[in-house]
Amino acid sequence: MTRVTEALYDHGVLKPTSDLGLHEQQRVRLIVEPLEEVAEDRAAAFARLRAGIESMQFFSHGRLPTREELHDRA
Repeated sequence: MTRVTEALYDHGVLKPTSDLGLHEQQRVRLIVEPLEEVAEDRAAAFARLRAGIESMQFFSHGRLPTREELHDRA
């Protein structure tokens, strides 16, 4: 079973923030990846999102199909 969870490092001990469902003395492999604690600027994130949306090309050429054409029940 592979599981990704967060933990706090406190006085030399990693303390998971949620129950891991492990047996006592069970051996596990740890891959430690520090989490950034800096909150991202919300306005900058929104500007990047809008720029990404504006760069997408959602164009339809010609007429759109009618509901009956989309749901052909013949």
